Amino acid sequence: MSRTGELVLGVISALFTVISIIALTFLVISGSAAFQDESFNAEIQQGLLTDPALSGQDAEMFIDALPGMFSAFGWGIIIVFVISLVLNIIGIVAVTKNKKPKLAGVMFILAGLFAGIISLTSILLYIAAIMCFVRKSPVQSVDQDEYYKTI
Repeated sequence: MSRTGELVLGVISALFTVISIIALTFLVISGSAAFQDESFNAEIQQGLLTDPALSGQDAEMFIDALPGMFSAFGWGIIIVFVISLVLNIIGIVAVTKNKKPKLAGVMFILAGLFAGIISLTSILLYIAAIMCFVRKSPVQSVDQDEYYKTI
């Protein structure tokens, strides 16, 4: 039985994940560079200091912590997407030539969870996982004449 559908969905979702990793890496690097710009920091500081809900000390503390939080959170998301990509690749390898479709289904579900609960990538991975679990391998029928000759 051919598992072309699962394979195609896995490869498409892997490509989406790679594109997301590249885009997020660019965003984190450019965002970290933006925090190095004094005019950008001055605008953020002015906006926070004029907020009546924040005291001056809270705004200063938030301004000092913002670049670190942005960088750490961004790199954390990138690491989660890389884990999703690795699980997706394991699932693709497991589904090729109908080797281990159950393992591929589990890997696709885990990769979908790491890619985001309700994203296009995760939906494609969930569909591939369902196909891995639902489609059964054909049963090899034994020719009756051959069966009786061996008895």
